[in-house]
Amino acid sequence: MKTLILLRHAKSSWKDESLPDFERPLNRRGKEASDLVGRYLKEQMIVPDLVLSSPAVRARETVERVVKKAGWTTEIRFDPRIYEGSGLGLLEVISQIENDRKTALLVGHNPGLEELLMLLTGDNKRLPTAALAKVEIKAAKWAAAADKRARLASLIKARKLALS
Repeated sequence: MKTLILLRHAKSSWKDESLPDFERPLNRRGKEASDLVGRYLKEQMIVPDLVLSSPAVRARETVERVVKKAGWTTEIRFDPRIYEGSGLGLLEVISQIENDRKTALLVGHNPGLEELLMLLTGDNKRLPTAALAKVEIKAAKWAAAADKRARLASLIKARKLALS
């Protein structure tokens, strides 16, 4: 079995309207939410074998904060296909993960993450910023993820973490 954790980047800033979308950083709420997610993952003892992320600034900052708060030394790869990637495009990205990796964290954007979740599980769930969706894939190889033998094991929203 493989475990895929989907994390939508945290809330970004629209303060500087001259910045291209790719370069928008996290705002204060986004930084706080990223830290909450990192602490949650540490408390749950969830440590991925690989982190795949969009190279967009807000995704990079989300990853950096989560990894720091979780205390991971996990390999991080920034893959340009994740930025603006469709569900099918993201499925291609995860199908290329090395099979010795049991758990992977994918940090990206909507609508691609929601489309990927639907493709994998059939669940049409909303992923707000800093939401974590844990998907269990009944397959020995990542390339078999598209076989629709996956289930949504949990969906955690950062705002719920702030209340706990």
